[in-house]
Amino acid sequence: MKTARRSARTRRLAATLAAAALAAGGLTVAAAPAAHAAASDLVAKLPITSFSALAVDSAHQRVYVADSNLGYYENKGLIAVYDFSGERITTLTTTRHISGLALNADGSVLHAGGRDGILRYDTTTYAALQGGVAGTDTCGRSMAFAGGKPYHTTPYANSMAECDTTLTYLDNNQADNTWQRTGWQDYGKLQLEAGPGDRMMMGQPSNTRAADPFLAVFDASGTTLVRTAGRRFADGEGKGAMNLKDMAFSPDGGKVAVADAAAGTRLLNTADLSDTATGYPALPAGSVASAVAFSGDGKYLARGASASGSTPDLLLSPADPADATAPLEFAFEGSLDGDRVAPRGLEWSADGSRLFAVTTNTAGNQYWLHVVQPPAAQYDARFTGGLSHSPAQAVAGEPLAVRGKLELDGPAPAEPLKVTATRTDANGTHELGTTTVKADGTFTVLDEPDLVGDATYTVSFLGDLTHRPATDVTHTVSVGRAASSIALTAPAEASMSSGVRITGTFAAQGKALPERAVLKVERADRLGAGTLSSVTVAADGTFVIDDLPRTRGETTYTVGWTGDGLHEGSTASATLRVTR
Repeated sequence: MKTARRSARTRRLAATLAAAALAAGGLTVAAAPAAHAAASDLVAKLPITSFSALAVDSAHQRVYVADSNLGYYENKGLIAVYDFSGERITTLTTTRHISGLALNADGSVLHAGGRDGILRYDTTTYAALQGGVAGTDTCGRSMAFAGGKPYHTTPYANSMAECDTTLTYLDNNQADNTWQRTGWQDYGKLQLEAGPGDRMMMGQPSNTRAADPFLAVFDASGTTLVRTAGRRFADGEGKGAMNLKDMAFSPDGGKVAVADAAAGTRLLNTADLSDTATGYPALPAGSVASAVAFSGDGKYLARGASASGSTPDLLLSPADPADATAPLEFAFEGSLDGDRVAPRGLEWSADGSRLFAVTTNTAGNQYWLHVVQPPAAQYDARFTGGLSHSPAQAVAGEPLAVRGKLELDGPAPAEPLKVTATRTDANGTHELGTTTVKADGTFTVLDEPDLVGDATYTVSFLGDLTHRPATDVTHTVSVGRAASSIALTAPAEASMSSGVRITGTFAAQGKALPERAVLKVERADRLGAGTLSSVTVAADGTFVIDDLPRTRGETTYTVGWTGDGLHEGSTASATLRVTR
């Protein structure tokens, strides 16, 4: 079953899932309890064995999913139609395979790429309208509605084995139901994406006839399609080429996000397709980018991926890459959810209230439609009461606990939140990882400072889609040297003839010494004071001092260690009576 979660890098937000099958649409409902709802996810099993396109009609609250069914020219096609609750409304069947979907500006007409032409449907009645002429397609089309015109690609190959490298043309349909070549063409299954301001994007998937695939932006406002920006990504050594899986315009048209299976999520400036100054964080380790989509309200970016096990397949992040709010992550696992997000399998409703995601299994022959509703509001979070530490005297190399409290507005989290911590000392800043916040908001960061002097602890809460980030809180601790100790065992009396043996133990707290301690030994008697040979402490901390006293009377032996950069020195003395 699917879980919505935050990884160890952020936080795990696993909703409690309740599943119910509804016969009409094969619908599975999976939602968090209302008191803890951060996001809900409705799941419908799709009646398709292949996937070519996803289109969302916000005007009529409909979702269209196309089954390409390529492979044989007499294969029928299928378009499954769902409402925004995941209920299947109807199924449109075509006499030949179907691929590519595009809605006109007001959502009244659905354009679908057929084998022999462009099919059109009324989005209110689902009645077939007069179709458009197009060149024969044997490999699957991509479609986009831009500048008031539907554009489509036309690849042709003698067999499916040629489709990835065949020459593909970019065409458009005219008002008189004719079509014309735009003059733009290249090898492979070229993909189209419409954007605001009469923009359109075309991207080239990686193939053996395109060692350095391109991305291009066009102005579709006139009668002639004008390219305004273009880019290939490989460097002079041929490294860094794009492996395109999906692309999307930001709602204002100023940015382009690319799902690149080689590089992750690229964020580009639409004007010249240059990299933006700030990009998005890398996908979790083990995730390969497969899809990308901006929400219509400009708040979120959805990033789809192919990943195994509990590694996230879907991340919902703030659209602003400078916003460090941790993403909401979904890991799709198994027969109720699929195993990964399909390429080009993400689309939002116009108002950003719902994300529609198509997932597939590992074999790529089963598909699911997820209707994800991000939280409608975000709430504040703050650290209260500052930070404290114990023990009161921090010591290098010994455990130190830094404590604080995080206060949250709004609904309680479904699972415990995490805070992150760092320690900054004379050697720089050190990451201390994440710490779980208890139900009452308290947390404890555990550390072992390894340098004497001031250590400043900084605790951060990056937020989530329900709570905004909190202002960092800091606390400076004075770290001292660890204590050391010497204990001596000596006889009360010894003789000059037989000598004296003193045993002892040495201990140093905190960080282990790099070498065995060497102790200084001094003897004081009625003739004066002097230094004897030093002794080296054994591995178990013991040592032995043997001496022949030089005179009768009271004699004092003093053993000392000067300490080091992380440990205080220590001394111990033993006094005994020496006889002849």
